[in-house]
Amino acid sequence: MEQQYNLKQRNAGFYSFFISGICAISSGIVVSLLQEQAGFDYGTTGTLLALMNIGNLLAGFAAGTLPGKIGMKRTVVLLTAGYGIGYLIMGVSAFIPALMAAFFLAGLGKGSTINTCTILIGNNSPNRTVGMNLMHSCYALGALFCPFLIAWAAGVFPQLPMMMLSVLGATLWLAFLLTPMEGDKKGERQKTDWSFLKSKLFWLLTGLIFCQNAVEVSVTGWMVTYFKDTGILSGALSTYTVTVMWAATLILRLLYAFVFPIKRPARAMIFMGVGCTAFYFFMIQAQTQTMAIVLLFAFAAAMAGMNPTAVASAGRMTSVTSMGIMLPVASSGAIIMPWIIGLVAEQAGIGAGMACVIAPCAGMLLFSMAVKQMEGR
Repeated sequence: MEQQYNLKQRNAGFYSFFISGICAISSGIVVSLLQEQAGFDYGTTGTLLALMNIGNLLAGFAAGTLPGKIGMKRTVVLLTAGYGIGYLIMGVSAFIPALMAAFFLAGLGKGSTINTCTILIGNNSPNRTVGMNLMHSCYALGALFCPFLIAWAAGVFPQLPMMMLSVLGATLWLAFLLTPMEGDKKGERQKTDWSFLKSKLFWLLTGLIFCQNAVEVSVTGWMVTYFKDTGILSGALSTYTVTVMWAATLILRLLYAFVFPIKRPARAMIFMGVGCTAFYFFMIQAQTQTMAIVLLFAFAAAMAGMNPTAVASAGRMTSVTSMGIMLPVASSGAIIMPWIIGLVAEQAGIGAGMACVIAPCAGMLLFSMAVKQMEGR
């Protein structure tokens, strides 16, 4: 029997992930703006980014467990409100405890959106690898636009970027509110399948995405600060390094989705892991603007397909419950690594802090090799 796909759910997932790309990636720029306004140190910067990803982690766990009790729609609507509320708080207060709560709430919105969009698009795409790469292309497109939006808004008045992001978060929340989802019917319950927990492939992919999250969030969260404080790029130009990174990511993900579809995922992820490790190593050695930008573009291109390809490789194990375990566990890498960078930067400088990211880059390669080895058995 031919499977039926709900295009309304899939399209809502694409739109929502585009908005999430703007809201999530803006956090790295916003924390830099707030650092200038409030004058807090590297340690506080790392703490704020880590709190956002703690919210991301907890939202993922909640998204995997709450639907069985209150329904998927109520769970999603509850958690994704965090984007709008979190950025609103950032716009009205520079008080550190308030900012800590704000970044945590924004993380709840981010985690809920990732989990929900993965289910909406994964379950309604004939080709999961193509669907996941297209979904992450929407995220990259939002991330590509965010520096321009933030720069324009900051030029009007300092708090406008956060207010604008709050409005975007509210539109994302509204999109989920109006989209029919599993569990909307009163009394509807689904039997939870926990068999994926016994799968070695599931945990290898979780480890791989753990490393990928650690790398991506560290680079997007800290690279603006790194380039600005080391003087490699000017303050204004450093903000647009996010655009360079996500332009490369968008181009490669669209190529994977429409031109060069990935037919051997495990082998492709090994090549991506090699590229990420090599290009990142040389990027943190760069001393000129041109070389830094070229290597950042190459690094982002190498990493572009890692997350969507890894998630798609989970195949039939993909469900609300399994994604509620895989994505939050993996997102802990995005909590740990930015925090480590902040601690090392406080003691040994921002260059030493950013050098730590080479470890999860190598981790992506090692996990990819383990997945390939398992595939060959």
